[in-house]
Amino acid sequence: MLNKKSKFYKNIGFQVVVAMVIGAIVGMVMGEDASIFAPLGTFFIHLIKMLVIPLVAVSIIAGAASLGAGPSAGKVGIGTIGFFMVTSALAVALAIIMGEIFQPGVGMDFSQHAVGLAAVTAEQGALPGVADTIIGMIPTNVFESLTGGNILQILVFCIFFGIALTKVNQEAAKPITSALNTIVEAFIWMINIVMLIAPIGVFGLMADSVGTFGFQSLTVVLNLFVVYVAAILIYGFVFFPLMVKFFSNVPVGKFLSAMKKPQALAMSTASSMAALPVNIEVCEKELGVSKSTAAFVLPLGATINMSGNAIYYGLVAVFFAQMFNVDLSIGAYVAIIFTSTLGAVGQAGVPGPSFLVVAVLIAAGIPIEGLPLLFALDRVFDMIRTTLNITGDAVCAVVIDKFNPEAVTVDTEQAKVTS
Repeated sequence: MLNKKSKFYKNIGFQVVVAMVIGAIVGMVMGEDASIFAPLGTFFIHLIKMLVIPLVAVSIIAGAASLGAGPSAGKVGIGTIGFFMVTSALAVALAIIMGEIFQPGVGMDFSQHAVGLAAVTAEQGALPGVADTIIGMIPTNVFESLTGGNILQILVFCIFFGIALTKVNQEAAKPITSALNTIVEAFIWMINIVMLIAPIGVFGLMADSVGTFGFQSLTVVLNLFVVYVAAILIYGFVFFPLMVKFFSNVPVGKFLSAMKKPQALAMSTASSMAALPVNIEVCEKELGVSKSTAAFVLPLGATINMSGNAIYYGLVAVFFAQMFNVDLSIGAYVAIIFTSTLGAVGQAGVPGPSFLVVAVLIAAGIPIEGLPLLFALDRVFDMIRTTLNITGDAVCAVVIDKFNPEAVTVDTEQAKVTS
């Protein structure tokens, strides 16, 4: 019994949750003075960022090389991208429906908040066209993309390179793919070491966030917040579990239980990238996802799969349309869905203000003057939506793995080579 308790208290997920609670209490008590703890969170995030870019690059190459060796590669790639796009679009649709049903922006007196708001320009939320977006994903200098942290360009090159390794002489390519898998394991070991200080970093992040903004700031957009959380819960505890039940081999209860650990980290750091190593570990060891599928789907999902962001964009658009008494046409709704989906895919998996929501508002002809009200609370919204984002990544992994029978063969062969 003592050993069980000892293991319980040593669980990183439990420690992170405790750190979140203590940090929130300290932030409420100390107020803005709690910013003295901010460097703890910054130190932790910097350590994560130091390792995430090379981890993503090597994982994608290794994953693409493993998947590309058989005829299932195209199915896995197309299935993964299709899953991300469809679930993001459905997330926006849910947000719009809930926004219209509960009307969080109706009856609010926005005039009292209009004075003193920082100006938000259209350039901050300008979204490139489809052609520009596609061209922008192709790196002209891959080393510049690596040093600049341009995740989408890194992904394009690494997927291309990983597939190329499957098209050359396999005997010659084996040492390279073996080395890549070893490097991935080394990076995961390094991140696991960094994760030992996660509770300290989470404490600093929470204390600074709550101390700076306070819970009382939620009252201005309380209606929006309640509907937003409801949409997140519906998507995370109804839609995604249904997908797991009908399209994967993983029991729903087991999936929800296993996801507590990466969800706690995602919520506390507001970063899909920070939660990526834990998500990979949970999917492989607890949910039985093959290494080849996890190495391909999860890093890609941490970058372009943002269902939580899509819900945020769609709901905020409806919210401000109601506050400014803007009647949305069918064309406006289509613009919101399209722009929100594209914006969610283009949103990097790191915490920060969501200026891409400006593009959604502009596309639908909705005033953007009130948006700074939400920027102060962006951390709170970001924490919640990131939790849904990484859950969607894991759902995609277990679903894709079911329809990728070659993944079992690949992992078995890799295990034999390793042994």
